[in-house]
Amino acid sequence: MSATDRDEHAFVASLPTDLYIAGEWRAASTGDRFDVIDPATEKVLARVADASVADGESALAAAHAAQHEWGRTAPRERAEILRRAFDLVTARADDFALAMTLEMGKPLAEARGEVAYGAEFLRWFSEEAPRIAGRYSTAPDGRNRLLVVQRPVGPSLLITPWNFPLAMATRKVAPAIAAGCTMVLKPAALTPLTALLLTEVLKEAGLPAGVLNVIPTTHAEAVTGPLIKDARLRKLSFTGSTEVGRRLIVDAADQVLKVSMELGGNAPFIVFDDADIDAAVDGAVLAKMRNGGEACVAANRFLVHESVCAEFTEKFTARIAAFVTARGTEPHSTMGPLVDAATRDKVAALVEGAVTEGSRVALGGSVLPGPGYFYAPTVLVDVPHDAAILREEIFGPVAPIITFTSEEEAVRLANSTPFGLVCFAYTRDLKRGLRLAETLETGMLGLNAGVVSNAAAPFGGVKQSGLGREGGAEGIHEYLETTYVGIADPFAETAE
Repeated sequence: MSATDRDEHAFVASLPTDLYIAGEWRAASTGDRFDVIDPATEKVLARVADASVADGESALAAAHAAQHEWGRTAPRERAEILRRAFDLVTARADDFALAMTLEMGKPLAEARGEVAYGAEFLRWFSEEAPRIAGRYSTAPDGRNRLLVVQRPVGPSLLITPWNFPLAMATRKVAPAIAAGCTMVLKPAALTPLTALLLTEVLKEAGLPAGVLNVIPTTHAEAVTGPLIKDARLRKLSFTGSTEVGRRLIVDAADQVLKVSMELGGNAPFIVFDDADIDAAVDGAVLAKMRNGGEACVAANRFLVHESVCAEFTEKFTARIAAFVTARGTEPHSTMGPLVDAATRDKVAALVEGAVTEGSRVALGGSVLPGPGYFYAPTVLVDVPHDAAILREEIFGPVAPIITFTSEEEAVRLANSTPFGLVCFAYTRDLKRGLRLAETLETGMLGLNAGVVSNAAAPFGGVKQSGLGREGGAEGIHEYLETTYVGIADPFAETAE
């Protein structure tokens, strides 16, 4: 029986809710638990163990103890564990989808899409594990030989956000496993159930005790702070806000940790005068409304050439108006609630501020009646170029539209932000597309495409959107360090 056919209470009761340390499920040392809330009903779904500072230390101790043996396992062994985990997640796709929908709010159809996307990191890095390679060469002067090898960096702290509970975990856990690193995973307190279900699957797939340790907590800074300053930790990977990322980078400097930071964004969606408008609208709907706009790669600003703005706005608004906002488990739902009251209230405040500054609401623009943290899909037009909503990461279903007159102006507007995670651009001009790839200050560019995320591609940004890359051939190198061995010339004569 699939998860969607079950009684929700029975399904949630079957999910793990304890900490996972040294291969064992255990309660928090303090006995404390915290509530996980269904954002569509505002009711308690489950009570999850709330890790303490002592639990965090135990998790790192377990990871440190397991590192030597795990780092020496055969790459094929690590690969087979990941491949089994991929098969198990795929087989339990309905379970993972329902867990995400209940704790995060997205419609089941979108949750199933995330299961496919998140599982793919397990398969991709199962294939990358045996391909970790170095090189052997002759020094330019011909005297010595140069041997370069890659080794696991060591125990890693992985901090994941709430908006993609499965994919953000597998995007970090999978390359760490493939590289031979042990881990402490701290999932977001808003959405820990999916990460705990993934942990159960990885255990079933044969991941040895101590390799993955999972510590949900409502005391994130108190629990992770001592770990970041502990000499046993060698790597920190964080996905979340730029504000928090900055503080973590400062903390990581004490131990000179290897860091990966996937931080905030302010993605421009640019529609040029030669664009296929229908294709641009299709891409805009995906780029803006996927996950209800609660994504760092969500289109945040729509820059539309003045000659096509009326057509684009009319067609785009019609498509957004067709969205059905309801609890994600409802068959007719195409957009769920925002994750919590604070997120909904921030979105509402940004829209109210934009209207005060002169923007006009073409669609939506209001909090929807509860229960649940729902906000109406919204389109704003006549937005002033200096409006605050164009500078802030919205993280909700709100699309502000502004116009431009030239390619140069579009690029200037797109780059006028401290962030540089992703840009989207629609044009039929190949040369223009290539120019944009070289002039837009971004880590990723969706050229005539509204979705760029792919396990086989390097995900990450420039400027204040972060450091490092996740996914692709680059992703595993975030968990490896390079060792160079200089070898004496084997042909040199040796003294008797």
